[in-house]
Amino acid sequence: MTDVAAFPSRALVREERRRRLGPLSALTHVALFVWTVLVVVPIVWTFLASVKSEDEIFGDAWSLPARLRLDNWARAWEQAHIGQYMINSIVVVAFGTLGTMLFGSMAAYVLARYRFRGNRAIYLLFVSGLAFPVYLALTPLFFVVRNMGTVPVIGPFIGLNTHGGLVLVYIAYSLPFTVFFLAAFFRTLPGAVAEAAFVDGASHARVFFQIMLPMAKPGIVSVTIFNVLGQWNQYQLPLVLLNSDRDRWVLTQGIADISTAAGYDADWSALFAALSMAILPMLIVYTIFQSQIQKGLTAGALK
Repeated sequence: MTDVAAFPSRALVREERRRRLGPLSALTHVALFVWTVLVVVPIVWTFLASVKSEDEIFGDAWSLPARLRLDNWARAWEQAHIGQYMINSIVVVAFGTLGTMLFGSMAAYVLARYRFRGNRAIYLLFVSGLAFPVYLALTPLFFVVRNMGTVPVIGPFIGLNTHGGLVLVYIAYSLPFTVFFLAAFFRTLPGAVAEAAFVDGASHARVFFQIMLPMAKPGIVSVTIFNVLGQWNQYQLPLVLLNSDRDRWVLTQGIADISTAAGYDADWSALFAALSMAILPMLIVYTIFQSQIQKGLTAGALK
């Protein structure tokens, strides 16, 4: 029998690791603390400014408001049409993320689990999309989406100044990272369960949707959150593809419009209220799914 006492306890292992990585660990904690301050302080200041008057904002920036001016939020929601823009953003991001995860997970699964001629080349084509910043493709995307608007029947739904056209671009723009991440994750999943399902007569589609996809839930959740964050904060693509129809604008366009429409006479209180409205949903989403994101990022490495 194995002598249990021969194995060091977890406390001893942690203490030994802490001793060996002492200086490095201290520097890591300092860097994380500085990074936390750089991220948290602007967010707190934004929420604080959203309930202050303009005189209080430009007077003492860090003072507490004399009273909570919730009318700033109401003014941003109604007069600046932030409510409509937020609804547009929710619709676009919901369909964009759904399409990205559906097509991205299917492509990643095939590239990770099946061997066929051209597999590596297709994978590299997907990954190469990570090397191109979005602003390099703005002009070609404009003409591609404009030409899609001339397609009979479906053209009016996927052309310029349509949410459908923006959703398609969001999907295409998000696929490289999704395929890159999920392909690596699908490779770590055991194949014995899938092989047993094939022996029982399950189809490839059933094995994917009912067996492999649930097994990849940690990775799916992580990539989904990253795609939601990326598409929610996107500004350049909507600016180019939704340039003339204000009723179809998304939240980032509406926030930019508040700060630029009146020049130096902009409604700063409403602007910070609008920024708070844009930040709050993402904070809630990340807070709810924080543990799943961490599990998804570490599951592939641990396997």
